[in-house]
Amino acid sequence: MHELAIAENIFSTVLGEMEARRLAAPVKIGLCIGSLSGVAPDALSFSFDIIKAETPLAETRLDIERRPARGACQQCGRRFDLEEPAFLCPNCGSHRIQVKDGRQLDITYLEVPE
Repeated sequence: MHELAIAENIFSTVLGEMEARRLAAPVKIGLCIGSLSGVAPDALSFSFDIIKAETPLAETRLDIERRPARGACQQCGRRFDLEEPAFLCPNCGSHRIQVKDGRQLDITYLEVPE
């Protein structure tokens, strides 16, 4: 379960930002997870909940935005959402698709109390 390692990394990153910017513990951590990232949001949330217990982030929750995979046809240039299992251009039927979005795992914001 690599989600545990990812949760540990998020935890460490947020603690580092809290220290560097002298922030209070965030109420929420915003994440953007691409559908091709290989990360299971439920497993990530579960792992984060285990790690944060009895720490300064004990009351912090994750706000996860799922980002669909997007591609561009290298033959006709059309951009579209990719749907598994076959990545085919809905315009021309080409299989020459370049993935443009959907692999990310980003911390997008920290919501801290005023």
